[in-house]
Amino acid sequence: MPESVSPAALARQLLAILNRDGARLARIDAYLHGRHDDPYMPPQADDEYRLLARRSISNWLPLLVGTPAQALYVDGFRSGDAGGGLPAPAETTSVEWAHWQRSRLDARQAAVYRGALTYGHSFTVTERSRAGQVRTKGLSALRTTALYEDAANDETPYAALTVTAWPVGESRGRARLWDARHEYAVSFRALDDEKGITVSKARRHGASECPVTRFAASIDLEGRTLGVIEPMIALQDRINQTIFDLLLSQTYGSTKVRTVTGMAPPVRRDPETGEALLDEHGNPVPLPINHNARRFLFAEDPDVRFGSLDETPLGGFIDSVDMSIRHLAAVSQTPPHHLLGQIANLSAEALLAAETALSRKIAEFRTAFGESWERVFRLAAELSGNGSSAADHMGEVIWRDMESRSLAQSADALGKLAEQLGIPRRGLWRRVPGVSQTEYEDWEQMAEEEDSAGQLATALVRATPDAAARPATVAA
Repeated sequence: MPESVSPAALARQLLAILNRDGARLARIDAYLHGRHDDPYMPPQADDEYRLLARRSISNWLPLLVGTPAQALYVDGFRSGDAGGGLPAPAETTSVEWAHWQRSRLDARQAAVYRGALTYGHSFTVTERSRAGQVRTKGLSALRTTALYEDAANDETPYAALTVTAWPVGESRGRARLWDARHEYAVSFRALDDEKGITVSKARRHGASECPVTRFAASIDLEGRTLGVIEPMIALQDRINQTIFDLLLSQTYGSTKVRTVTGMAPPVRRDPETGEALLDEHGNPVPLPINHNARRFLFAEDPDVRFGSLDETPLGGFIDSVDMSIRHLAAVSQTPPHHLLGQIANLSAEALLAAETALSRKIAEFRTAFGESWERVFRLAAELSGNGSSAADHMGEVIWRDMESRSLAQSADALGKLAEQLGIPRRGLWRRVPGVSQTEYEDWEQMAEEEDSAGQLATALVRATPDAAARPATVAA
């Protein structure tokens, strides 16, 4: 952090960033939760039109977030050095993994990924609790922002701020501010009120750098982050408009209209005088005509002509909705069968080809998020007093294999790798579908116990003379 920048100046800059990006992030949040812009309606639209507009909202955007997020699951951590320059094995008994479990990140990691995929970025803060335990928790992008000297390349911010309470009425808003050494308490009247900001209660947070870590789904060389929601808003609006047009046609034009010419409609009459009743404009009040499929139309006048107006075909609207959803799938790299539900008669090769683009996108997210988790582990090690792990830049997180494959197919492939290529069998255990880090460690322990028992049995056999090889003793 530049020495000349005061904590109050940092707070003003960070709150100004939240104010600048607030409207854009709020719009993304609204679209994620189904609060979309209304489709186009004529100025004279009535309540029925507005009801159809509300019903036309078909929110596909949560699926674009959930599909890759459900394939992101950290299942272990491998430190970079086990001594002698060799990589350490992944294990659940390490200090780093104990911090992970203590922070309950098995469940809470999903919220970090979903926030980053939705808004383009999310944050975590790693800190020591009052009880002396080091924990990591997620921070929302709607409340948190950070400053970087090089926003595109730096992984460490020189300052970060998160709002803990928004100003309501006369009560001031509250926030927490971190720099490289200290944490500050910030209060403010409004995000755009620079004079109403006060900074107080500085204390050491214990780390040698800002303890806030950014998780960016996609970042360019300008330091701008982009999630999966914002580029899809235009396509989502197109789908909503098409469905709105479909509902209009279905409501007003999907049935045949019976017509009759040369016949005056029946009118209401006074039961005593028999005269036609008139409305406020002097026109006869017509009687409602209750016509259905069980009624037959007839007229005594030979000049009366009956006819019908054809219904509006809905096939074109349905095809247009299908096309728009396919465009959404192509642009978002989501397999079409995830959105359309059309998975019948797909071969294994066709299904793999359809999943390829999604797999590549998930691999990109794993690379970006993995670097962020590695910084979190280093921060946790430093705050725990573990200097060697705090300086370990070779560690890596272990992602669980979430691809859908049959166990028989995987077993056959792994067996061929072991037999034909000579890959050690233990090295293939991690690739068994659904195996967790704990199960893998149990397998290793059981294998070592079996090896020990086998070695002991072999040693006993070698040490015991072969009874069959001894000469037979014949009693005299």
